[in-house]
Amino acid sequence: MKVGCPTEIKTDEYRVALTPAGVRELVEHGHEVVIQAGAGEGSAITDAEYVSQGASILPDAAAVFAASDMIVKVKEPQAVEVALLEPRHTLFTYLHLAPDPELTKGLVASGATCVAYETVEDARGRLPLLAPMSEVAGKIATQAGAFMLEKPLGGRGILLGGVPGVAAAKVMIIGGGVVGMNAAFIALGMEATVYVYDRNIDRLRELDIAFGGRADTCYASTLDIEQRLPEVDLVIGAVLVAGAKAPYVIRRDQLALMKPSAVLVDVSIDQGGCFETSRATTHSDPTYEVDGVLHYCVANMPGAVPITSTRALTNATMPYVIDVATKGVERAARENPGLAKGINVVGGKVTYAPVAEATGLPYVDAFEALAA
Repeated sequence: MKVGCPTEIKTDEYRVALTPAGVRELVEHGHEVVIQAGAGEGSAITDAEYVSQGASILPDAAAVFAASDMIVKVKEPQAVEVALLEPRHTLFTYLHLAPDPELTKGLVASGATCVAYETVEDARGRLPLLAPMSEVAGKIATQAGAFMLEKPLGGRGILLGGVPGVAAAKVMIIGGGVVGMNAAFIALGMEATVYVYDRNIDRLRELDIAFGGRADTCYASTLDIEQRLPEVDLVIGAVLVAGAKAPYVIRRDQLALMKPSAVLVDVSIDQGGCFETSRATTHSDPTYEVDGVLHYCVANMPGAVPITSTRALTNATMPYVIDVATKGVERAARENPGLAKGINVVGGKVTYAPVAEATGLPYVDAFEALAA
C-alpha cells in the first residue's frame, strides 16, 4: 500500500503523523511511503531523515493525497484537505466528529473510509491511541493553568505551590481518567492542594493508591462540584465519553460562585468542551474571559510540545497503521474488534453510533458499509 503523510495545517499544530522510525517499519513491511516536504520540521525531523529510511518527498499536500491509498495525519482534516479525499482513500487520524457535524458531512460526502484514533479500543476497552496524547495534555493542562494564574496573564496572581507561610493554590480536576491523573501528578509535584473528581468509585480507589493519599478523591456529584467551586483557584476539565460530545460539568451560572480571575482549563474541548462557556482557542491566542473567570481552551494542547508528542503518538499508532496498510481496513478490523470501533465513516455512511447520534446522521454498521 502507498501511505502518505501530509504537513499538518491546523493553527499552531507542529506534530507530524510519522517519524523516520515509522517510515522504516512501513518500508520493511513492503509499503511505499510519501511525505510532504517539510512535514516534520515542527517536530525537528528533516526531509533527509525520512529519505534515509526509504520515504519519498513530495512538494505539497495535493501530491501526497494523489499518490496515496492511506493518509495518516494527527489532527482532523481541514476543509482544503477534505476536498482532496476520494472514495479510494483510507484516512487514519484524530477526528473528534461528534461536536463537528460540518466535518462529518464533508467526510461522508468524500466517500472515504475514515478511522479515528480516539475511538480505537484495546482488548480491555481502553483507548490506546488516545492515551499518549491524553498523558501529554493532562501534564500541559496543569502547566498552562499555573502560568495563566499569574497576574500579567489575567489570573488571580497566585503561585500554585505557595511558599512557607502562604497557602498553596487549590486545584479541582474533574475526570479521573488518563488526562485527570496526569494533571494531578503535575499539580501534586508543584505542591498544590488537589481535588480529583470522578463518578467511578473503583477508579477513585485506584487514584487514591496512585497518589499515595496526597490528593483528595471526590465523587463528582453536581452538588459536590458546586460546593467546591468557591474555594478553588484552578479547575481542569478532563471529562471523556469515548467518541461522543463531552457533557457539561460546569454551567455558566456557576461561574458566579468562583473567585475573580480563577482559571478554567478545558482539555475536553476537542469533544466540544465540558464547560458550558468553552469555545476552542489556539496556542497563539489561548484565553478569554467570561464573567470574571479566565478560560484556557486550546484544542490541540499536545501540539505545543511536538518533539515529545510526535514520538509518543507514533509509538502507539504504528502497529495499527502497519496492520491496516498490510491487510486493508476490512480484514484488519475483522481480526481486531478494537480497531473496528475506530471506523467512523465508510463510503458515505456514518459507522460509529455516538457520532451518528450527535450529528443527527443515520448510522450504518461498519462491516455492512465496508461490504457495500
